[in-house]
Amino acid sequence: MIPQLRSELLKLRTTRGSLTLLASMVVLVVFIVLLHSFALSAATLRVAANQPKVFGWGTSIGALFAALLGALSVTAEIRSGTILPTALVTPNRSLLIAAKSAATALAGLLVGLLAEGLVAATASAAFAARGIPVEITTGGFAQMLAGGAVAASLWAVLGTGIGAIVRNQVGAVAGLCVWLLLIETLLIGQVPAFGKFMPGSTAGALAGMLQSADSSKLVAPAQGAALLFAYTAVAAGAGALATERRDLG
Repeated sequence: MIPQLRSELLKLRTTRGSLTLLASMVVLVVFIVLLHSFALSAATLRVAANQPKVFGWGTSIGALFAALLGALSVTAEIRSGTILPTALVTPNRSLLIAAKSAATALAGLLVGLLAEGLVAATASAAFAARGIPVEITTGGFAQMLAGGAVAASLWAVLGTGIGAIVRNQVGAVAGLCVWLLLIETLLIGQVPAFGKFMPGSTAGALAGMLQSADSSKLVAPAQGAALLFAYTAVAAGAGALATERRDLG
């Protein structure tokens, strides 16, 4: 397992797709946070309950890009054909998916921490420029950073499983984007009693905030962690099973 994990970590560090994805996330985070920080009225942002509308973006963006990183770790290799020599080195396909999941989990942790840190820094600077006090406590920031990082790590594994199931790169990427940015937003907004149990909302529960929902609409952090772990385990298991049964060519 250790050699496979090292190999997968090397791929993540050196492939152009991973670096491009990371750079894209940084640009998107800064753009969205600045847009919301200056588009929303000062009166709105002075209300503590409304500040997650800006600070909560780190959770969703971190989870999304971590999931995309996980999905691409599988689909990019299938698309390019490099999955075949990888499978020859590691004939046990379940071990292959496990190594990819472990590598993307570690990478996802860093992605989530970066996304949350960027949001915290950018939003705080924007609020200061407008003379708006930040009402989020030190404990709230700590939960946002730690919880968002853990949520992104789990979403990276979930994305790896989805990539192994779907196999098509465009389909996996489009599906993850539509689910997190559109479907989950609609669910938590329109049917919060149901939407709060969905994977994206459970990530928000871990981080303590989500841009699309008041914290009162989210489940408790421990419950969110348990639910997100369950979603991740199911996706990873299904991805490993699908990889075992299908031709990699």
